[in-house]
Amino acid sequence: MYTPKKEDIQQEVFDLYDDYAHNRLSRADFMQKLSLFAVGSLTVPALMSFLMPEYKNSLQVKAGDPRITEAYITYTSPKGGGQIKALLCMPKDNTKKLGGILVVHENRGLNPHIEDVARRAALAGFISLAPDMLSPLGGYPGNDDTGREMQSKRDRNEMLEDFIAGANYLQEQPSCNGKVGVVGFCFGGWIANMMAARVPSLAAAVPFYGGQPPLEEVPNIKAPLQIHYAELDTRVNEGWPAYEQTLKDNKKEYTAFIYPKANHGFHNDTTPRYDRPAAELAWKRTIEFFQAQLQ
Repeated sequence: MYTPKKEDIQQEVFDLYDDYAHNRLSRADFMQKLSLFAVGSLTVPALMSFLMPEYKNSLQVKAGDPRITEAYITYTSPKGGGQIKALLCMPKDNTKKLGGILVVHENRGLNPHIEDVARRAALAGFISLAPDMLSPLGGYPGNDDTGREMQSKRDRNEMLEDFIAGANYLQEQPSCNGKVGVVGFCFGGWIANMMAARVPSLAAAVPFYGGQPPLEEVPNIKAPLQIHYAELDTRVNEGWPAYEQTLKDNKKEYTAFIYPKANHGFHNDTTPRYDRPAAELAWKRTIEFFQAQLQ
């Protein structure tokens, strides 16, 4: 099968995938619309294969990395989904009290990429926790399409409670210094924004291309924010001007970055929307921000 190159793909194709990945297009409608861009050897199956995440060869820090201690744990979320499974990571042989980072997945459960991000946070010197919001439904099913379908059956406000319970669990860990921040991507970016507004004890929040919180809740934000947007992500970005103005009006501490020519999902290195320079810079900024706020 012919493998397309990123530079050969029109922006409309990435926009279609964004609609599909966020349940605004059914699979049948997605494939039908995708067929309009299938020319010559660039077939619909080739485009589909190109757009789907590829985990096997993309992970930066794989499970079992000798530099990390990691384990799946279960914590209780009394206001949410009950028993929540999560991946807990920290540097190997750590004897210090570390800042905690809650890592929040996209709209498809705790997939291998988000577990990878949790391990990266541990390698950077933090204790991290990456919960799976599909736990009440049996957990991440092994593929993102089914994961999206499963997550759409859960109430997002209950999932917010699950992540808040996860932050509390992380804060109480013996290896945690009591300071907890959150980083989230897409749906997880919305969770990060909402946790900033709902959790007074949160020490820092880093939403990546996430939906904004209700403006009336912005005055409740106490944690400093570092916000990452993609220039081509017009759907999410349209809420930013009002959010920024409200942050300014309420004298909140925030820094925002908009990455030129980047698509929604640019940090996820398992899909062709990945923008390596933007992703590496955003992650460097994220870790430096957490180092300043959590240590």
